[in-house]
Amino acid sequence: MTQIALFSSGNGTNAENIIKYFKKSRDINVAMVVSNNQNAFVHQRAKLLNIPSYTFSKKEITDGKPVLSILKEKQIEYIILAGFLLKIPNTILNQFPNRIINIHPSLLPKYGGKGMYGDNVHKKVIAEQDTQSGITIHYVNEKYDDGEIIFQTKCTIQPNDTYKDVAQKVHKLEYAHFPRIIEEVILGKV
Repeated sequence: MTQIALFSSGNGTNAENIIKYFKKSRDINVAMVVSNNQNAFVHQRAKLLNIPSYTFSKKEITDGKPVLSILKEKQIEYIILAGFLLKIPNTILNQFPNRIINIHPSLLPKYGGKGMYGDNVHKKVIAEQDTQSGITIHYVNEKYDDGEIIFQTKCTIQPNDTYKDVAQKVHKLEYAHFPRIIEEVILGKV
């Protein structure tokens, strides 16, 4: 069984969705949740779903060694970023080549990079008067939102949509596709 770790900085709705998706899987197990925020609600979600969660400081994540130690202990093979806001350091990237997957709430390369997450992205979509938005699932490399794209899907933006409307449409796409694409990548179907 492939052991995966979910990295999340905040509310953890995508993390919860992924945990629930793999609860009955015979192939993939969510072994742990990692956060850089001890007050992140993702810890409560993990606890309710009986998944151990850990908090590491920005310094510990940047160093990489404390995180790698627990990942090794839990025999983690893939890291899934589900709303994780810190850049993954090379010390971790080098140990997980093409085995760290992120989801981004736009159609990359549009609206990626440092500071482009969550509502910041959706507000930019509205400001630019885009007619489409969507999600991008991609491998993580040493640059923000720059890794090889695995999957993209779109939603239509109506002229009267607010950034909150865009967020809602994008969240639906995340919930519908992210766990399935993770599974396909791990099982070698992508």
